[in-house]
This record gives sequence, C-alpha cells and structure tokens, in this order.
Amino acid sequence: MDAGPHSNSRPSRRSRTFTIAGQSISPGNRLRFEIPVARLPTGTHIALPIEVLHGPFEGPTVWISAAVHGDELNGVEIARLVLDKLKPNRLFGTLIVVPMVNGFGVINQSRYLPDRRDLNRCFPGSKSGSLASRLANLVMKEVVLRCQYGIDLHTGANHRTNLPQIRGDMDDSETYECALAFNSPVVVHSDVRDGSLRAAANAKGIKVLLYEAGEPMRFNPDAIKLGVSGVMRVLTYLNMLKTPFKIPNKKPVLIRESTWVRAKRSGIVRLLVELGDRVNAGQKIGLIADVFGDDPYTLKAPYEGIVIGHSNNPIAHQGDGIIHVGASV
Repeated sequence: MDAGPHSNSRPSRRSRTFTIAGQSISPGNRLRFEIPVARLPTGTHIALPIEVLHGPFEGPTVWISAAVHGDELNGVEIARLVLDKLKPNRLFGTLIVVPMVNGFGVINQSRYLPDRRDLNRCFPGSKSGSLASRLANLVMKEVVLRCQYGIDLHTGANHRTNLPQIRGDMDDSETYECALAFNSPVVVHSDVRDGSLRAAANAKGIKVLLYEAGEPMRFNPDAIKLGVSGVMRVLTYLNMLKTPFKIPNKKPVLIRESTWVRAKRSGIVRLLVELGDRVNAGQKIGLIADVFGDDPYTLKAPYEGIVIGHSNNPIAHQGDGIIHVGASV
C-alpha cells in the first residue's frame, strides 16, 4: 500500500518533554502511572492505568484504549503485547496506552459501570455528571485531546463473537488508509453513535479506528495476534517506528452495509456458517428448531456478503440477533 502521511522524510527535530496528568516524560523514555478516578464504597481507590512512550524525535501522538466495556478483554492483552514490542528510544512521536479504561466493569465482569451506564454512550462527559460521565471526561481531557489518532479495542458483546474488523469513517481518506494498514479481514464503514468515544474524538478532528474482534470475557488468541500486528502496522503507516512493520498490499473486504439476521421464533440455534464465510443471497446459514431438532425454521442470508459476527448462545428468543452479515463491496 502507499506509504504513510509522513513518508517524505523522517522527523528531524528532537521532541520536548511530554506532560500528561501532572507527569513529565523526557524524550526517549517511558512512564507507567495511574490517574485516580474514584473510590469504591469500601474506600478502595479505582484508577486509570496509563503507560506513555515518548520518542526522542517529533511525530504523531496516538492513543490505544481497551476495556471501555469492562467485559471486553482481548484489547487488554493486545495493549500489553504492543507495549512489550516497543522501545521509546526507537519511536517517532508519542504513544499513550490505556489498557483498562473501565476498571469498574472489569472488576464486576460487566460491560457497564456500577451506575448501569454504558461508558461508550457518555462521551465527552462532564466533571459533575454521573460516574460514567466523569470517567469519560477524564479520558477525553487527559488522553484523547492530546492525540491526533486513536485505536479503540473492542470485542463482540452479550455472547456474541466478531470476525476481526476495523470500523470507522471510511469516507475519510486518512482513516481509510489507516484501516487498510491495520489489515483486518474486513473494514466496515460505520456511522458514529452519539456518546461514543469515537464520536467525541471525531468531533475534535481526531482520526479513530475501532477494532472489533472475538468475544467478551475471553482471550481469543487469533483476535489478539491480529490486533497486535494491526496496531504495529498502523504505527508503521504513521511513520512512528524506526524498524517498520511490513504492510501487505492485499486490501481487506470493504463493507458499507450490514444486518443481523434475527430469530423469528424462539428455539435452539444450529449455525451452518462460521466467521469469515462468504454467503449468497438466500443461502441457508442457520436453523432454529425445538429441542429434538424438529419443526426447523431456516435462517437465510439477506444478500451476498460475508459473516462478520454471530451469537454463541444456542438458546434463541424471538427477535434475537443470530448472524451478522456484511454486504461485500
């Protein structure tokens, strides 16, 4: 693929000390610290863990965030492995890594915060709002607004699994090129949702990639491996790495339309497709039947495309989303 946006020449100017949340990181160094968030009723402190790698030469500032939803854990491991690969003295620019944004949700093994709010519907937040709103405000102020680019790591939700995919505004050329560099199997053009981290960042002109891969409450090795290499390729595209990560020429499948095939009645689900399978319009992709397998109802693909997600729960209620099909372009 084409070289990154800073490809004409490497930055030659040395960087200055980087300051965040009252902490200072000198060029060519890294610092791990915590920003206090709140206390639990027991008095235990909950903090926002952060690690900053600040290169010796000027370049972009990028954040990586994970576990905005507390049950989506693949990104936690992706963040750790990316940090293991990087040395600040070989970095151009600055990388801010927040591997566990919603510590409350992680502790409770829940998507939500204790106030039952979805953090990813509370951005940009406020200093005096709900717990979710205050945490969103903190992340925006101390992390997001310091950056030009962001990579937010997610998984499927509610017993669902996702084919590794990058979501974002693919009508924005720079976001699209970053998505191609990540090299997930599919790239999904996705409108922003009000209150999401991506929407709040986009409103400030910050380019964001949303990585969706695997299922909640699990480490999925393939999704993690692809996520690590994808992040490294994006950093290469942005010319932040002294030792580049190879960017393949093969382009992912672009998806501009997708739909969940839903259960028209309750029963036991038997999938006939897997993540990444190509399907034709009208193709049988699943069955819903009674416990003996009798009286089956057929789930059919709505159009030609690719399976980008599905439920892992064999028990279906009427209206449940069972298989997510993206229309390939």
